[in-house]
Amino acid sequence: MLSELPIRKIIHVDMDAFYASVAEMDDPSLKGKAIAVGGGGTRGVINAASYEARKFGVKSAMSGRLAIKLCPHLIFVKTDFARYTEISKKVRSIFFDYTDLVEPLSLDEAYLDVTENKKGNPSASLLAQEIRTRIFNELGLTASAGISINKFIAKVASDYNKPNGQKTVNPEEVLQFLEDLDIRKFYGVGKVTAEKMYQKGIFTGKDLKSKSLEYLDDNFGKSGRYYYHVVRGIHTSEVKPNRIRKSLAAERTFSENLSSEIFMLEKLEHIAEEVAKRLSKSKVSGKTVTLKIKYSDFTLQTRSKTLPYFVSDKSIILETAKDLLFQEKMSNSVRLLGISLSNLNTEDSKKKKKEIKEEPVSVQLKFEF
Repeated sequence: MLSELPIRKIIHVDMDAFYASVAEMDDPSLKGKAIAVGGGGTRGVINAASYEARKFGVKSAMSGRLAIKLCPHLIFVKTDFARYTEISKKVRSIFFDYTDLVEPLSLDEAYLDVTENKKGNPSASLLAQEIRTRIFNELGLTASAGISINKFIAKVASDYNKPNGQKTVNPEEVLQFLEDLDIRKFYGVGKVTAEKMYQKGIFTGKDLKSKSLEYLDDNFGKSGRYYYHVVRGIHTSEVKPNRIRKSLAAERTFSENLSSEIFMLEKLEHIAEEVAKRLSKSKVSGKTVTLKIKYSDFTLQTRSKTLPYFVSDKSIILETAKDLLFQEKMSNSVRLLGISLSNLNTEDSKKKKKEIKEEPVSVQLKFEF
């Protein structure tokens, strides 16, 4: 029962079109125009798009070539991760003025647990409004927020009034909110899963809630249990201030397709060097090396090998990637190569296996938000 679970006050803050907004902040002449971050050249892939560009169907992971067809007046700007990181740190410093329980998901979004907060303010909604106002006044950027009793609902709610808005789902509103929600809005339901659910007559949270746990397990595997619980407002994951990095990667998209493995080896050396630099900077190492290959027809293939020891050295990473490259014959010319290292020494296997156990507490759903 929802009333027997721990009730927290969670805010999910999501910066609006973050990369594009930073570009506009640094170059005011771009304000209000259709811009794409990355994606320049004949083979570039877009990292982010302004809301003006999104109106034309431009979105992240789209090729620049397709984007310019959809939006002929699109302006391409260079990606600048150093700048995004700099601004992201300033945003997070604002978060820490309110709570130490901040869990970043990426440079542009984070969860905050404000059940107990540094301002002594019982209203999570007012705190979210204050945080968003400070981000705008101090950095000139807008953010959206979702506020509710757990991370799942807060995450869903933050997308509700984008851009530059917020949505609070009070405890007594949770079940109705989830029942009315389009299944595509459920965090964790991707495009493929949504299509599968449509085929089975599941269009809303109410439809999903009508399915038994056994049915969801049979049709959606391990995710079935997750869907069964979240549609009932049950999501006990805590805000974790120190998120454990699961992998580290680097990749390159080439200006021309590569058909010769000799040229691929040359590119892999640069990629392995970049991975090694990032491992050194993060002070981590890993056991599993994965080679990512995207072919000219956009099909994607990954090949992995787990070593018996942790590695961070460029030469070992490169040699393992080479072995994976020659593991089987290429089916086509290649437009992208990537190397990632996972199974990192930052992961605590005991923590991974340990289930989060909460002591049920009886609370009234009339809870000030």
